[in-house]
Amino acid sequence: MIVGMLNVYRAPRAPGAIANPVWIDLVQPTPEERDRITSEYGLRVPSREALQEIESSSRLRGEGQVLTLSMPLTVLEERADPMPAPLGFILSPSLLVSVHFTEVHGFAEVRARIEKGDAPMDSTAVFAALIENMVDYRADLLEGISTQVSAVSKRVFARHIPKTHRPVLDGALRQMLAEVGAAGERLSEIRESLLGLQRIVGFSCEMAHDWIRPEIRARLATAREDLASLSDYETHLWGKVHFLLDAILGFINTDQNDIFKVLTMVSVVGIPPTLIASMYGMNFHNMPELSWRYGYQFGLALILVSTILPILWFKWRRWW
Repeated sequence: MIVGMLNVYRAPRAPGAIANPVWIDLVQPTPEERDRITSEYGLRVPSREALQEIESSSRLRGEGQVLTLSMPLTVLEERADPMPAPLGFILSPSLLVSVHFTEVHGFAEVRARIEKGDAPMDSTAVFAALIENMVDYRADLLEGISTQVSAVSKRVFARHIPKTHRPVLDGALRQMLAEVGAAGERLSEIRESLLGLQRIVGFSCEMAHDWIRPEIRARLATAREDLASLSDYETHLWGKVHFLLDAILGFINTDQNDIFKVLTMVSVVGIPPTLIASMYGMNFHNMPELSWRYGYQFGLALILVSTILPILWFKWRRWW
């Protein structure tokens, strides 16, 4: 894990001029690095504990022309740490400071554009580019989950299920249940990130309206609309996931009922022959069938008939 990484990105400078930093990216910042930002630029960098607070007043704060923003990140599947990692922004007209504790999708693309010199270099433009890339990444995540859920849905409601042994079918249902549950967990994480981005973009547009350039305001407004549509789509996917969960559980219950139905029928079919065999197993002297020449064959035939009749009854009633 990378600890204490501080990257400074400066605006293009004219010959002989001093380039001022427009974006400082802090990854796992140490207390010394946070103190350095405070002493050199007058911006107080919050700790991880402060960024993880869930109150809106703690996540969105404005002091003059300095905005302090934070949100939860979507947890990556390959991360060993299962706890959500917060992301923080400190935005001012001249400088953007980002604070995160794991790699954030979209940041690398903005860094590459800045290093190539094909991105406008000011704090608000960098902020807008980061927001746009983060929105695009979450849109890709929702598309991936939608594809996964659709594939599971087709498997669940397939009209022609191949004839397999019951344990294999039950295993497939359990696997689909696990896949849908994992998709629901990912949707929950994405929802938190979408809500965080919506609050950040809305708060920034409102509080920094006077010093954000019109083209940047337009980009943030577009990102805000995209986030609203993604939230609606996430709600649709969430409803589909719940529907699939109910459907899979219903199929599992149906399979279990079929098993109990078979067991019940087998027990019912076995009762008459068991009764007959127990009657002739008493061996009383006054039982006339014991002296019959074909009494044994008669008993076997009676047992066979008592077995076949319930089976034919179940077939006629279409219970089997």
